[in-house]
Amino acid sequence: MRDALLFLIVFGSIPFMLKRPALGAIMFAWISLMNPHRLTYGAAYDFPFAALMTAVIVASLLMTKSERSVPRTPVTITLLLFCVWMTITSVFALEPDVAWTEWNRVMKTLGMIFLTIAVLRSETDIKLMTVVVALSLGFWGLKGGVFTIKSGGGSHVFGPDNSYIGDNNALALALITALPLIWYLKLQVRSKIIQLGLTGLSALTLVSAAGSYSRGALLAGGAMLTLLWLKSRNKVRMGIALALLAPLMYAVMPEQWFGRMETIDNYNQDESALGRINAWWFAFNVAKSHFFGGGYRVFTHRQFAIYAPDPLNHHAAHSIYFQVLGEHGFIGLALFVTFLFAGWRTGSRIIAHCRGREDLKWASLLAAMAQASIVGYAVGGAFLTLAYYDLIYYIIALLVVTERLVLAPAVASTAATAPGVDAALPKAVR
Repeated sequence: MRDALLFLIVFGSIPFMLKRPALGAIMFAWISLMNPHRLTYGAAYDFPFAALMTAVIVASLLMTKSERSVPRTPVTITLLLFCVWMTITSVFALEPDVAWTEWNRVMKTLGMIFLTIAVLRSETDIKLMTVVVALSLGFWGLKGGVFTIKSGGGSHVFGPDNSYIGDNNALALALITALPLIWYLKLQVRSKIIQLGLTGLSALTLVSAAGSYSRGALLAGGAMLTLLWLKSRNKVRMGIALALLAPLMYAVMPEQWFGRMETIDNYNQDESALGRINAWWFAFNVAKSHFFGGGYRVFTHRQFAIYAPDPLNHHAAHSIYFQVLGEHGFIGLALFVTFLFAGWRTGSRIIAHCRGREDLKWASLLAAMAQASIVGYAVGGAFLTLAYYDLIYYIIALLVVTERLVLAPAVASTAATAPGVDAALPKAVR
């Protein structure tokens, strides 16, 4: 039944996607982020939905005559350079067989991000993509939150099998990153019933993240919620809401959860934390020894025997920064951090441009919530391995297309009153 329903939704949407490439990109995001096929048990489980969506989007672009271009902004230029650099590092990878397999996966992901930036053109496209991104992760927040409450917090929450977020720690970071967008939806809708439902979904998403038992997610959640409060127009109301989280966690989570969270202060006595530090030193040693880094998936037993301080204590990177450092060297890390910073600055430009504009309030709020997502990802990512998961790339892509949309009228107006300026200004927003 689930398989048939998913096939019906996807194939039934193809005629609409052929008419509007943006709908194809939005559908692809739903498949990629929510992984609905991992909830099935038959033919849909391994069906190549991503390849099908890509083919439909390309066909739609060939059939439609409207302009489709990627703006030249700090975000897109940095992301393109990052893709080029990761291709070069794959040529010199220490584990070439698995490196090229991962390269293929990552390039498909980032290629779709560029396509998404190209085809999202209107306010409706942006808002619909935001809904899909938020609720795709909100589904797992709802599912995990209910599971945590029913189990009394005694069992870990995991994501969909065979996906970027199948691991409990990865799911937690994804939920924290998506939560500001769920809150954005709550602030945008007018229906009191839907507002109440989205408030409940936000609370369950937090509970689900806590139910993962991820200490990195706890730090990420704290940083993200702090920024949400700082950017809130009603700090008193938001402060009261955040203050209620403590008794909620106390009521839901068992004593063993609090015991695990307390080990953050005793990292030097925690075996898992020591293993992560060993992996971080491994990444640094690889980057120091190899200008191009070790290539994708360099965190193997064989390489640990050569570069790790403790060769027998093998761990995954457990950090987006050390993951990129070990795999793509210092230049790769610089490009990755620059990409995140450029995304943040894009949000700041949108907020500054929309200040005092009631008609652009939606864009200003979206930029503020996206910045909160970036902070949650940047803080939690310091302790979790999720550098190539497309969620953060979609969020920053939303900022890029929002900036293009809200600044385009301003650039057009400037160009009309100042001939000669249009040759330089439109490059950033065209």
